[in-house]
Amino acid sequence: MKAMGLSPEVVGRVSRLWGKSAARHGGRTHLLLGHLLDAAAVAGVMWDHYLAPSLRRRLDEISGGRGRLWLMWVCGIHDCGKACPAFQALDAVEAGPVVAAGLSWRRLPAGRNKRWRHDVAGAVLLLPRLVEEWGGQEAAGWVWPLVAGHHGAFPSAAALSPPRGAQGQGAAWEEAQRAVVDVFTRAVGFEDLADVRPVGRLRKAEQLALSGLMVMADWIASDHSQFPGLADADLVSFAGAQRRAEAAWERLRLSGGWRELPLPESVLAPLTVRLGVEPRASQRELVERAWSMPAPGLLVAEAPMGEGKTKAALAAAEVLAARFGLDGVFVAMPTQATCDPMYEQVLQWVRTFDPQLESQVALLHGRRRFNAWWRAIWDGKPRPGGEGCGCGGEDRPGLADMADDFGAIDEDADFGMPPARPAAGSATGPGAEGAEGAEGAAYWFLGDKRGLLTAFAVGTVDHLLHAATRTRHVMLRFAGLAGKVVVVDEVHAADVYMRQFLLEALRWLGQAGVPVVLLSATLPPAQRQLFVDAYLSGVLGTADVHQRVPEPAGYPCVTVAYGIGGRPVAETSRKAVPSWRGPAPVRLSWLPDTDPAGTRIAAAVREAVAGEGVVLVVVNQVARAQGIYRQLQEGGFDGVLHLLHARLCAAHRADRTAQCLRLMGPQAAGERPKRMVVIATQLAEQSFDVDADVLITDLAPTDLLLQRIGRLHRHSGTYRPAAHRVPRVLVTGVAPGSDGRPRFLRASERIYGEWSLLRSAALVAEAAGPLTAAEAGEPAASAWSIPADVPTLVARAYGDDEVCPEQWNEAAAWGRWQASQREREKRAEEYLLCRRREWAFPTLEGLHYAGSLAASEEQLDAVVRDGEQSVEVIIVRRSGGGYRAIDGTWLGVHGEVDDEVTDRLIGGTLRLPPGLTDAARSELRPLAGWAGRPWLRYRLALVLEEDGTRLLGADRVSYHDMLGLLIEPVRR
Repeated sequence: MKAMGLSPEVVGRVSRLWGKSAARHGGRTHLLLGHLLDAAAVAGVMWDHYLAPSLRRRLDEISGGRGRLWLMWVCGIHDCGKACPAFQALDAVEAGPVVAAGLSWRRLPAGRNKRWRHDVAGAVLLLPRLVEEWGGQEAAGWVWPLVAGHHGAFPSAAALSPPRGAQGQGAAWEEAQRAVVDVFTRAVGFEDLADVRPVGRLRKAEQLALSGLMVMADWIASDHSQFPGLADADLVSFAGAQRRAEAAWERLRLSGGWRELPLPESVLAPLTVRLGVEPRASQRELVERAWSMPAPGLLVAEAPMGEGKTKAALAAAEVLAARFGLDGVFVAMPTQATCDPMYEQVLQWVRTFDPQLESQVALLHGRRRFNAWWRAIWDGKPRPGGEGCGCGGEDRPGLADMADDFGAIDEDADFGMPPARPAAGSATGPGAEGAEGAEGAAYWFLGDKRGLLTAFAVGTVDHLLHAATRTRHVMLRFAGLAGKVVVVDEVHAADVYMRQFLLEALRWLGQAGVPVVLLSATLPPAQRQLFVDAYLSGVLGTADVHQRVPEPAGYPCVTVAYGIGGRPVAETSRKAVPSWRGPAPVRLSWLPDTDPAGTRIAAAVREAVAGEGVVLVVVNQVARAQGIYRQLQEGGFDGVLHLLHARLCAAHRADRTAQCLRLMGPQAAGERPKRMVVIATQLAEQSFDVDADVLITDLAPTDLLLQRIGRLHRHSGTYRPAAHRVPRVLVTGVAPGSDGRPRFLRASERIYGEWSLLRSAALVAEAAGPLTAAEAGEPAASAWSIPADVPTLVARAYGDDEVCPEQWNEAAAWGRWQASQREREKRAEEYLLCRRREWAFPTLEGLHYAGSLAASEEQLDAVVRDGEQSVEVIIVRRSGGGYRAIDGTWLGVHGEVDDEVTDRLIGGTLRLPPGLTDAARSELRPLAGWAGRPWLRYRLALVLEEDGTRLLGADRVSYHDMLGLLIEPVRR
């Protein structure tokens, strides 16, 4: 510092400024300059070992080829605002030497110094200097928000107004603040602050990703176990910080993904060599499109159920990553239940690049602990199928989450850095779920909000949607997506509310140059157009882009969208792409029934399997599924009978799902029973790879009805009894009204709305005949040709042409549906990352405007999913002087558990229906013995008394091992 011409007084003052207090940094003070240099050094290591080539290229472009140096500077300068009275006065012990060195302040009004945060103080300190030394507002205007927002929220310019005395007044403070910036800037390698000036500007989405990388560097450098405090200024140096950063990176086992991925040897090698498949025409089309795009873009692949879309998407991801410098992949699935099989598939795929990369494959959902594949990597447990894997005896991935909670993130809520990797067996501190991780696993990534930062990840689509919400630390989530290829499976599953967040995510991803692959079997054309327009609006940086998507030549098809030379391009398959299997007639018949007990369905099931056959029943209500199961069971059903729904505990649902896949899946072969019935709710609608001879289903919107039909005659080579050679569907959950208008099951109308059910009923009637004639036993008029008719049926269901008879009064239902859709869109807008009129703004300034949402992790699901919220509980049975788990395992007097018992206990996890949420939150608590267990201490225990029941609010609840959760209203 003396070499820079600073006076001894200024040197002495800067040498006393603290950045981390001893009280909160492992008992050792860490000087401010030391922390700035640590963060810069971590950023340098991230450049060397973590950043995707595409991000490095962009940083080089805006810095005149000095991307690494510029990244270190911007990540290190983040805490310069701590050089102000408001921060230095926060700890009386640390403040003493600062005041003694000549940096004094008047007593600040109570609470003022705490309200004036150092992140905003840093922007106030830095902005005038950047304007002065960079020659204007253009460059300074997008850099200061990065500093102001590094604690999770980007303020508006109006917030840059400090309380009197909080920022520091007088020559001593001004000299010290200038010196902090100048000393740090010179230490990292720039000549002076003017030398730092960027020669270009990152786009807003790229700024958001850079902000997330700043937060990542800060959090790593804030770990006192890796970066112990340095209270002596003579020990602070950039060379020392670099040694500390390299060592910390190694100890934390952090890593990037592919880094520089070479181009595949041939066009189809990602399919034939990497995945070992004989490419189908639709798979070939998607991969060839990935090769032909001149710039990163959007690919929308539409193909029938069972076509192999996900394998094709992984192959396309390899091509896109190699061509455009991406470093990994995030695969988003609609539910937790669909994540687990996809995780295994991605894990095996990643190993083909390098077996060591498996330690960089994350599973992102709330119960990943009970996926044996994940535990084998992150927890050091035996792999599935090995001795002692704890999988319940079957070669399956442990207690895969089968709950309909759509991916609650249940990482700890500490925004900061977890402690150093604890000793084996320790169960404390954020992220302790992975404390015994296998060699190579990066425990740091298990912390709060960090899962997407792993190179490869499979998770619920919520993780993508959360990156499009105006919530704290959204930049960290977005940084995990930038530099990856993003694949979204079953994209049609997003309803109108969720779709707003998906569209917002596409806008930001398009602007960040992130290639996206969307997959669907039943995508309405209007949704395809929305996705293309959203992505292109991001690419072009403007709010309103409409680039008409040409009508596909056939089905399957692939649509691509990208920008070239400032011009939007949208193309689709120019010629018909044949499906791997030819069209087959599917006979539809009505089974009129709106009785919640499903009595007629039970009778129809018995008739369907009177000889031989495998029947799948999909209904829209849990109680209805339970009622049908009871009738068949109590009537002495002779065959294999399974019940599968969302009110089964995790262990039971996992076991039954595994059994269904084993007996009805693609590898069933000789194990397929002669007579089998599976009664399920909507969870069997998609990503459930089973093959039924007959489908009995409640009426649902057309696209979802087609998804259910996708479970029918799904696999080639399956033995079919003579009576079931032609696929057959019985449509129920509907009955004729007195005026000829259909009457729907109440639950169906509540879930889907009347209009979409009317349209679906009209289309079914074209094949099955009039609903009014069904009771007279008239045969089906015709059949649907599947998959050939799929796109036409979906387009008609959601199109403008009339399909319903005039007497059904579709117009009134349409009006109500439209009003509800507009209201849901409006609710979603409150939480979108960017307000529409601000989309074209060039910087992040004001992104978190006054009154914007600051959601907790628990609240995030409420943000991206509309409707009533539910709560998750663990079922516990009271027994004698203590408690037992759902499987009878003894817990102890207060519920005490060890690691093995914890696994058994959480097998009793269950998500309650929304109607019980309020009662559960007010009446249920964790057991006392769970206080020291990270996976249990916040979990609510649903304690059933010794008679197997308990009162919860106004209902008596119980749990039956076969039927699941039973709810009986208590009469007053």
